Amino acid sequence: MMQHSTPHVPTAADMIEFSPGHPDPALLPVAGMGRAAMETVQQAGPLALMYGAERGPAALLDQLRTHIGQQEGTMPPGDCMMITGGISQALDMLCARLTRRGDIVLVESPTYHLALHIFRDYGLTLAPIPVDDQGLRVDMVENVYKTLQLQGQQVRFLYTIPTFNNPTGMNLAPERRSDLVALAQRTGLLIIEDDAYRELWYDAPPPPSLWQLAPVGPVIRLGSFTKVLAPGLRLGWMLATPAIVQRCLNSGLLNSGGGINHFTAQVVSTFLAQEGFDAHLTMLRDAYHRRRDILLAALARYLPNDCTWRTPMGGFFVWIRLPTHYDTARLLPTSHAAGVGFVPGHCFYSGSGGERYLRLSFSLLTPEVMEEGVRRLSNVLLR
Repeated sequence: MMQHSTPHVPTAADMIEFSPGHPDPALLPVAGMGRAAMETVQQAGPLALMYGAERGPAALLDQLRTHIGQQEGTMPPGDCMMITGGISQALDMLCARLTRRGDIVLVESPTYHLALHIFRDYGLTLAPIPVDDQGLRVDMVENVYKTLQLQGQQVRFLYTIPTFNNPTGMNLAPERRSDLVALAQRTGLLIIEDDAYRELWYDAPPPPSLWQLAPVGPVIRLGSFTKVLAPGLRLGWMLATPAIVQRCLNSGLLNSGGGINHFTAQVVSTFLAQEGFDAHLTMLRDAYHRRRDILLAALARYLPNDCTWRTPMGGFFVWIRLPTHYDTARLLPTSHAAGVGFVPGHCFYSGSGGERYLRLSFSLLTPEVMEEGVRRLSNVLLR
């Protein structure tokens, strides 16, 4: 049974934090996961608690392949998929297996700030690619890639979130998706597609994934159960060519410990078989859709007219542009003093940029709290 949080109207002393892109704990399938864990132990016995196959449990892989095939019309081959410890662990593993310190990775700008942290952990050089109202500038990808190649630089991959981008909420336009995949096929550029939010669409299903446009091609697609089941699972999956999957399977990490989060993966497989994943997704979409609309209405009601934003068609975030004289990093301490927090825009850029922008998340807060938070933010901006 889904748990419900008690409505809470914040007092002046409460900090209202729009920063975390976390699922609402009240929407997590606590009872269903409990039943699935018990059933897993009862069915598998001690084997549920042993080391698992490096690729992950066959049952879960088959369920994922079937789900993708039903939703997208293309079922991934079995040797192109493996279970990961979420998208972050997959990114870390790919950096370890595919890059060397000093290599260049292309990153859309803005992009997920914690992915940038992982790339910097490996000493990678970040080359930003700008976006516009249609998403990633594919023409700039080609220009930057060719320029770096002529300079003898080693470009390892492009990292992109083409569907419900974090932080902007934008989708890469369908024609640009085709152009980007064609560019990768033509040049050999490897693409890492972070697809964390695909299932959380609100107004219409998203465009085809980059991987769907070129199965078993130049795209590594990363998915996760973090947003659609629970972040504490630390569970996700990767689609790539058999050669890349095998390189990851041959890692010392998997040779030493077997499959990633083996017990958790079996519990998720049991949950998917018993609890009705599609119904769960529908519930999440309805809940987060309502919260998105509540936040957008509050922004329209309270923020100054010279602030602008776009309606995100999915995901958890609204990306707001302030007038030119604002710097959101400098604004943040004042905002905290007024009892409201956000992520300043510069965090999502690999170099300079984003000073006028801020990201708000609508996934974690109740309507009453969001309303009060936007009112406080407006007061800060109008000072």
